[in-house]
Amino acid sequence: MVKGMLNRYKNEGLSEEQQEALQNDVEAKADESKDFLKSLLTPKGFSTARAVAAVPFIGYLALLAIIYIANRHFAEDSVREIDTLSKEVKYLSWEYKSLKADLMLKSTQSEVARKVDTIGLKALVEPPKKIVLGQEDIVNK
Repeated sequence: MVKGMLNRYKNEGLSEEQQEALQNDVEAKADESKDFLKSLLTPKGFSTARAVAAVPFIGYLALLAIIYIANRHFAEDSVREIDTLSKEVKYLSWEYKSLKADLMLKSTQSEVARKVDTIGLKALVEPPKKIVLGQEDIVNK
């Protein structure tokens, strides 16, 4: 029932008197806002009492501005630091891959044989021989 009543008021619309009253209210509020702005911008409308009353609000706005500026500086510093670190990570990754490739090359059998040849070590040409001890050789020791 309530829903039906609401729809009826929506569908009927406003009468001429109601529309005129609403129009007058809107015009009155527009005039008030114009008068308020004029009173603020004229020297007579700006008084020390209003200035003193506005100090806390102005202080609040100044604090918000300082926080906003500090946050922006912090964000820019963070972006710069992230950029620097990502460049360093790329450089270290390249260095790691280069060192790994060098190590793989130096650990091949031919490279190891070439390096130890300078100190007199040589690769075996014949396979190793197995030494077999008999039971008597173990007891005699």
